[in-house]
Amino acid sequence: MALLESKKIASQYQKEADKCNSGMETCEEAREKAEMALVAQKKHSALWEQRARQKGWNEGLAKSKKQSKGKVHTA
Repeated sequence: MALLESKKIASQYQKEADKCNSGMETCEEAREKAEMALVAQKKHSALWEQRARQKGWNEGLAKSKKQSKGKVHTA
């Protein structure tokens, strides 16, 4: 009886381990997809920034214009 019970418990543990491994694989696949999407987005952003700089955009200039819009000039 003890041997049969041990086999049953071992089988249950194996099923739980298989579910855990399956979950880890799913999680890893999702992480890899997210990482690839992030790399693609960074490339896309770099391309747009390069185009903007070619047309004369400057980050420092953009910040100073943004700040001056918030100030009220009184005369």
